[in-house]
Amino acid sequence: MSKQIFVNLPVRDLDRAKAFFGQLGFTFNPQFTDATAACMVVSDSIFVMLLTHEKFSGFTPGPICDARQSTEVLVCLSCDSRNEVDELVRKALAAGGSTFREPEDHGFMYGHAFRDLDGHVWELAYVDMTAMPTQP
Repeated sequence: MSKQIFVNLPVRDLDRAKAFFGQLGFTFNPQFTDATAACMVVSDSIFVMLLTHEKFSGFTPGPICDARQSTEVLVCLSCDSRNEVDELVRKALAAGGSTFREPEDHGFMYGHAFRDLDGHVWELAYVDMTAMPTQP
């Protein structure tokens, strides 16, 4: 059985977060979605649990970080092309997100990043394996 990953992120307004990520093209698994949590499907093995602050607090004794003020995590998703990287950032900005940093072009690797409505950082990366530098 292949491993799955469930990234858990606290959100201030669950409906607004679902609308934001829906505009980026993500869908939600209704079996694991209710008024306190939404299971965002990234791929067959990657899921993001968007949790209300109250629900998230039930999983940790520590305080919830304000991701707009501090960096708690960098979530990096691979993309199939440079165009997909740019298109997802464009959609995020149109849906109310903000730019985290300017695009970076390393020839074989291209990346860009945005912050979602709660300040979580989403990096997007395309790697052209045929253009990878050879190891010394």
